[in-house]
Amino acid sequence: MNDDTDGGVDDEMTDRLIEKLSPARRIRLLTGATTWRTAAEPDIGLGQLVLSDGPAGVRGESWDERRTSALLPSASALGALWDEELLERLGGLLATEAARKGVDVVLAPTLNLHRSPLGGRHFECFSEDPELTGRTGAALIRGIQAHKVAATAKHFVANDAETDRLTVDVRVAERVLREVYLAPFEAAVEAGVWLVMAAYNSVNGTTMTASDLLGNVLKDEWGFDGAVVSDWAALRTAEEPARAALDLAMPGPHSPWAESLAAAVADGRVPLEAVDDKVRRLLRLAGRVGALGPGAPRRGPAVSVRDTRALLRRAVAAGSVLVRNSGDVLPLDPAALSTVAVIGAHAATPRVQGGGSAGVHPSGVVTPLDGIRTRLRGRARVLHAPGPSLGVPPAPVDADRCTDPRTDTPGVLVRLLDEHGRELHAEHRLSGRQLEPTLVPGAHTVEISAVLRPRCGGEWTFGVGGFGRMTILLDEQVLLDDDFPCRTDDPAVVHVTPPLHTVKAVLAPRRPVVLVARRELAAGTGRATILAAAPPEEDPDAALAAAVDAARRADAAVVFVGTTEHTETEGHDRTGLALGGRQDALVRAVAAVNPRTVVVVNSGGPVELPWREEVAAVLLAWFPGQEAGGGIADVLFGHAEPGGRLPTTWAASLADAPVTATRPAADGTLEYTEGLHIGHRAWLRAGRTPAYWFGHGLGYTTWAYESVAAPEQVAAGSGFTVRVGLRNTGRRAGREVVQVYLACPGSAVDRPERWFAGYAAVRAEPGGTAIAEVAVPARALRYWSEADGGWRTEPGTYRLLVGRSAGDVRWEDSLTVTEEGGGEVG
Repeated sequence: MNDDTDGGVDDEMTDRLIEKLSPARRIRLLTGATTWRTAAEPDIGLGQLVLSDGPAGVRGESWDERRTSALLPSASALGALWDEELLERLGGLLATEAARKGVDVVLAPTLNLHRSPLGGRHFECFSEDPELTGRTGAALIRGIQAHKVAATAKHFVANDAETDRLTVDVRVAERVLREVYLAPFEAAVEAGVWLVMAAYNSVNGTTMTASDLLGNVLKDEWGFDGAVVSDWAALRTAEEPARAALDLAMPGPHSPWAESLAAAVADGRVPLEAVDDKVRRLLRLAGRVGALGPGAPRRGPAVSVRDTRALLRRAVAAGSVLVRNSGDVLPLDPAALSTVAVIGAHAATPRVQGGGSAGVHPSGVVTPLDGIRTRLRGRARVLHAPGPSLGVPPAPVDADRCTDPRTDTPGVLVRLLDEHGRELHAEHRLSGRQLEPTLVPGAHTVEISAVLRPRCGGEWTFGVGGFGRMTILLDEQVLLDDDFPCRTDDPAVVHVTPPLHTVKAVLAPRRPVVLVARRELAAGTGRATILAAAPPEEDPDAALAAAVDAARRADAAVVFVGTTEHTETEGHDRTGLALGGRQDALVRAVAAVNPRTVVVVNSGGPVELPWREEVAAVLLAWFPGQEAGGGIADVLFGHAEPGGRLPTTWAASLADAPVTATRPAADGTLEYTEGLHIGHRAWLRAGRTPAYWFGHGLGYTTWAYESVAAPEQVAAGSGFTVRVGLRNTGRRAGREVVQVYLACPGSAVDRPERWFAGYAAVRAEPGGTAIAEVAVPARALRYWSEADGGWRTEPGTYRLLVGRSAGDVRWEDSLTVTEEGGGEVG
């Protein structure tokens, strides 16, 4: 629960301010003033609040590649940290970025779960486990809000897949909802979060913007005193959400509330008291971020670019998970290497962030190839072979490949034209991906043009992205002219990742051509326009042969594989877990000629690794953010230990995964039939062995679990501590993450085979010892009784397990839970 010690204003003051406003002016505050700003009310000292997407960075109010942001590793990489101190520092970085960009509210963290490995937005969620997700999110929230920037717990609740996410009705039992999907949000409220976002989907027949979960559970039961905002355009009706506990409709200035809420209040269909409570919460939020009253402008802590980059580089290594290291091939010793082969398209063009609304424009990206070359400069030769093409659509043109036809400076020319083709506005931009071009009155068409100087000849592929009538011209010759209607209202697709329509044309090498894309700005087609180009693909067999030749000549080979923005992105779930293109064949071919083959996996969520036992080492790097190359090189060459542990169980194949469903039935419902049993719980229940268990991660040393001190008995409603004595038995200093699990074999209610209850991390030098103190909270023993409508703790004999992962238990004993305390946990 929040209180006024966080810089907010008290209710007596807010009530006095509300009384100064007419009902119409109060209602006006409940819909945003713009896409990213709330309404101001100068008469009571209320300024506008600026909101911005997260969690990978703070974009600000515009999609402008000239306004760059610090780019963090993806949320799945943060979930792999198991390090709350580092998470708080990263939250502080987000707050610093927010202050730099004039942002009051960061729309992060995402607290939905990795329910199915096919979830398209895995990269934006922390883990499969409610306890780990809750602890991770709480740490990030504390870090953000320590600097008077609001964090946002989203997407409340059960928004765990992308398929039909605007309309899907998730059917989930009350107990499962409480113990699994609501649990991370409860942890966020306990951490003092100031804003919660209501999701698009429905739960058990009611859309989340009108759900009684917002009032009965979030506000009344948990004591949340912050505000609830809709996901963008999630508010579809006026009265039900107004009578419920939604407080703010975004974006603005148009919403169902802006159009009809005043009439509903005047007619008595919505009580004015409900409006006043919403305004009170918005004023409280404004007070907390310094937007209410004459307070001094909020300033974030001064952080140098160097310190920011160092923190982000550290986070790359800390979240990387080493899942295989046969023969201790890693870390590689630079002194023992003369030649290293770096193979795969992701080495030079890595995925550093997921696709969709959370994307930002980093000021620069250190690629893995750059990082390795820097680390080995003056020591070893680096051979790079990209291997066969990934077979993806062409990428947007950029300043590295094109120049503005008007100024001949690197980049593109963006123009706004009227219906007669006359220029209304023109500006130089750096990218052919324009999501929010500057609009002016009378604008009818967006035009992106560039001079392309092809380094190679042959059949090039060109593309234009968006909806509506679009054309592509090459040296004034029309290559494409057609109408592409918009058949979706998903904002991530319409405004961020519209489909790309491609054509081919033959170019001569080094002969400049003028490339032009135009898109008419018809109503309902969004503002996104994309101009893309790609050179001819190299013969895949020749590309594979070149990669094999490089590996054969090297002392070690590092192969980068991963997903693409067309397989992992907001707005779509995946249809499979296989790596695209010929990446599996590439890994196997390289491993066949070089026994020191290390594979780095560049994905936001699980993928199939059918060759995992055929290579020397496998490192999971997730989407590592802007300092990808430096952090990965630090791990590969031993400058840093791979500190991550898996936040999600990885299947050997999709067919093995116990829970996969993301597609609703014909009636629009998605049944969570697995109940409590997702993630490692589902694997244990099914008796199946995954490729890698939740919690798995090797590091660069070994550990002996020498002692465990745990209570034999605990009273219901009480937490307890497990103390584990460890010794570093390896040759390097290292970090170990000790994990505690619980089981209740004779339970009278449905229970997981075992469930995650807590963790603690320790560090020790070679031969050194450490004590890990794992605090197990009282909530780890409780269950939700649907019959009683409350939490209960079942007395009896439990099993207490200590280990390195959900599948690697090092110690086990019994724990007796008594009825003392009445068996209830508040």
